[in-house]
Amino acid sequence: MTTVPSAPAPSAAIRPRAVARTGLYAVLAANAAVVALFFVQAGFASNALIVLGRLAGLYGALVMAFQLVLVARLPWLDRRIGMDRLTGWHRWTGFALLWTLLAHVVFIAFGYADGAGVGPITEIVDLARTTEGVLRAVVALGLILVVGAVSARFARRRLAYETWHFIHLYAYVAVVLAFTHQVAVGTSFTSSSVATAYWYALWGAALGSVLLGRVVLPLWRNQRHRFRVSAVVPESDNVVSIHITGRDLDRLPAQAGQFFLWRFLTKDRWWQANPFSLSAAPDGRGLRLTAKAAGEGSAALRHLKVGTRVFAEGPYGAFTTLHRTRAESVLIAGGVGVTPIRALLEELDGHAVVIHRVASERDAVLHDELRDLALAKGAELHLVTGPPVPDRLAPRELAALVPDIADRDVFLCGPPPMMTAVLRTLGDLGVPKQQIHFERFSLAG
Repeated sequence: MTTVPSAPAPSAAIRPRAVARTGLYAVLAANAAVVALFFVQAGFASNALIVLGRLAGLYGALVMAFQLVLVARLPWLDRRIGMDRLTGWHRWTGFALLWTLLAHVVFIAFGYADGAGVGPITEIVDLARTTEGVLRAVVALGLILVVGAVSARFARRRLAYETWHFIHLYAYVAVVLAFTHQVAVGTSFTSSSVATAYWYALWGAALGSVLLGRVVLPLWRNQRHRFRVSAVVPESDNVVSIHITGRDLDRLPAQAGQFFLWRFLTKDRWWQANPFSLSAAPDGRGLRLTAKAAGEGSAALRHLKVGTRVFAEGPYGAFTTLHRTRAESVLIAGGVGVTPIRALLEELDGHAVVIHRVASERDAVLHDELRDLALAKGAELHLVTGPPVPDRLAPRELAALVPDIADRDVFLCGPPPMMTAVLRTLGDLGVPKQQIHFERFSLAG
């Protein structure tokens, strides 16, 4: 086996993910303080319920703007935090938004109803009928309730991604309606020219981020690179590799370990987006994805024709060497999760141990490539076969394969149950969390 000298350990400077996460928290905290300042400057109503309702509405608007930034797919944030984590934060802030807006409606309704001597429902109806902007707010809340309902786990699992995504788009309608409501009746919005400028800037930055990251940048990159299918290569009975070519690919900022949302522009597939990782490190001449037939969309890939136009959104993901903390690495793949692992091995310096967990040898996708690449890089390669039970990557077994695993970075990709089990094992072996790198590849709304 060829050996290579150990690469120097990465710099001990603050890690990119920590910088991005701290920056987001700092920006959110600073805006929360500014909102509180403008709220105080606008003056308080005589009814405590109305005061609480207005404050809840202002923070609901801030959370809504923050949510937009989380799913704007801004490259700087995505490379450091990852789409899966950003989407998870978006989901949890969505629940915070829902409760904050409900509090806004309840407190305002009971507060004004108390002064008018009527019931809260009657007061809401009267406000919607007589006060500019309130009806728009009621419609916005209804849309957010619908989006929240279909985003709950029990509903999300029963909906096709395209259906869920179409419903989720109504959240943008709710954002516009909520903003116009704030312009019409928000006392904090109109209390001073500085407050007005702040809220316009906040909403402009949030909506501008979405427009830039999800519309302008993908359109510009696809217009520039003109992606097309250059080859379709079956790897096994149910796995296929798609080779992509295009213009100026040396200027595409893609890294090993990242993924794209791929749309193959055929008559029956143009509307479907699928997240597939790069299965080879980008070389400036072409891209390659490798997919297993797990549904109708991925099964149809082997029937693509050479020359098919491709619309690719990305690259996305933080599963890259940017986050290394140690000179040596362990790469653990489960099944077809080997695709980003194979690409990462191509890019990594320093000694690496590669572990590929599969049910049987025939399931070892790209194994010949992986073996040749490991030989060239001086890496160790272990093919671990067998049924899920017993766990062949339990603490004792994994420690036997990699005795110094606690001193290495660990890159992990595979089916969710396998990843959950390995993450538990890594914790039992004392591997520090900052040395564990993984990403759950899925579509993000």
